[in-house]
Amino acid sequence: MKTVLCVVAFLVSGMSSANDLIKLPEPLIKGVMSVEEAISNRRSIRSYKKTGLTLNQVSQLLWAAQGITEKKRGFRSAPSAGATYPLTAYLVAGEVEGLAPGVYQYIPERHALRMVSGRDVRPGLARASYGQGWVAAAPATIVLAARYERTTRVYGKRGVRYVDIEVGHAGENIYLQATALGLGTVAVGAFSDDAVKKILGIEEVPLYLMPVGVK
Repeated sequence: MKTVLCVVAFLVSGMSSANDLIKLPEPLIKGVMSVEEAISNRRSIRSYKKTGLTLNQVSQLLWAAQGITEKKRGFRSAPSAGATYPLTAYLVAGEVEGLAPGVYQYIPERHALRMVSGRDVRPGLARASYGQGWVAAAPATIVLAARYERTTRVYGKRGVRYVDIEVGHAGENIYLQATALGLGTVAVGAFSDDAVKKILGIEEVPLYLMPVGVK
């Protein structure tokens, strides 16, 4: 697959080819803040400075949510029942250095993004979240969505619980990574599922919206 650094070259009538990927910077596995400090400092932040995010920050956040941590077996940063990995992370970008506004699917195996939509959907996403303004104000929002059948076909009805547990793992990873980067986020669970799916153009069930910005 063709890999490029900036999505602007991909824009054709607001959409990108399904085969085009935007490679993200490689994630760091060592930082300046300990896990203990991040846990202690973690808070839900709903107010952000009028500052965009860098591609490096977005790369690190997406890796923390669903990145590959062991290439041989494809294990990810968040535990998953039976390694069924029902979650997909989407980036709703508004003000991200090097990215045109739009909706992007995170591809863990390539640590890359694929454009889903070339529109800034943050205002619509805020309306779908019953007017939670921080969703529109944040430079970006990470959406965690799930295909429950990936897990329920292995574990039956119990798999529903496993998926709900898993999104909590991924959400906390985003919280802690944001804290370590000096950013703020909040887990938003109050929204219309159908409206979010329509706005993002996705089929998965949205579970968390996590706006992220400089606190």
